Amino acid sequence: MAQGDRSITYREAINEALAQEMERDPSVIVMGEDNAGGEGSPGEMDAWGGVLGVTKGLYHRFPGRVLDTPISESAFIGAAVGAATGGMRPVAELMFIDFMGVCFDQIFNQAAKFRYMFGGKAVTPVVIRTMWGAGLRAAAQHSQSLLSVFTHIPGLKVVAPSNAYDAKGLLIQAIRDDDPVIFAEHKMLYDVAAEVPEESYAIPFGEANIVREGPHGKADVTIVAIGRMVAMAQEAADELATAGVQAEILDPRTVSPMDWDTILESVENTGRLVVVDEATPRCSLATDIAGVVAQDAFSSLRAPVQLVTGPHTPVPFTGALEDLFIPDAQRVANAVKTAVEYRG
Repeated sequence: MAQGDRSITYREAINEALAQEMERDPSVIVMGEDNAGGEGSPGEMDAWGGVLGVTKGLYHRFPGRVLDTPISESAFIGAAVGAATGGMRPVAELMFIDFMGVCFDQIFNQAAKFRYMFGGKAVTPVVIRTMWGAGLRAAAQHSQSLLSVFTHIPGLKVVAPSNAYDAKGLLIQAIRDDDPVIFAEHKMLYDVAAEVPEESYAIPFGEANIVREGPHGKADVTIVAIGRMVAMAQEAADELATAGVQAEILDPRTVSPMDWDTILESVENTGRLVVVDEATPRCSLATDIAGVVAQDAFSSLRAPVQLVTGPHTPVPFTGALEDLFIPDAQRVANAVKTAVEYRG
């Protein structure tokens, strides 16, 4: 472990990024439901820090800058967007990505378009933090993977860190960015730890992370995995390596902008692609990536692109069915084997 690094959780890394940016820049504020304890509760003593405690401790450190909001996403997301155009740098917590329907107009018709509607004069440096993904037994209205909806909207930047190191660096970059950013935190990663420097650092948007390379830079297949699925891909790659199949794993980190150059270069080298995306398959990030590769690297493909996704159904509430819904390492390994063994 390098000097200054230590192991902290994904939750702690996000909290630390917020604290460091609030110390650096007084225009940074945090707002959302229960961030400061909840209306009518002794917030000074028991500030929740959001539904899963991500902002816990900030209320005391930054008086007047950690704000509870009413249970009205349209109101407080709209307020955050307005504050951003007025010179603040708000970080608003949309408790679950599933709640975007309540405030989507404020995001895609307002925040995403202000820079363009006003000739570049109205920058909107708002960050909307939100939880996504299945696995917490939170049922169909609290477990969806809707990154593709935001990715479809020009003017939004969409970030999906897969580990604590990236979560801190990408959130710092998001807060400093002058465009609206959807910062999507997979709820099943909050307790997963990684080595994270204590000092502040920013990770540029649009630069994929090569999580795993083949030996001597050579691999049999490219796996592009998003969010929590990066860990599933790593587990599958370990199993495949014992059978002599080498996988290169790419984590886009940001899906808008997407690092197409790194993805295409990898596919050109391996000739095979497996995309792992927890979302349902129709009009998803998986189909988007597959489509671009088929268009721009078709001559390099030695096998059809394989997609590993959730089924096209709402996320089940019962645990046994939810576990079947979520792509796992075995499904990833099977998709890789299908690609490698293709004899078309």
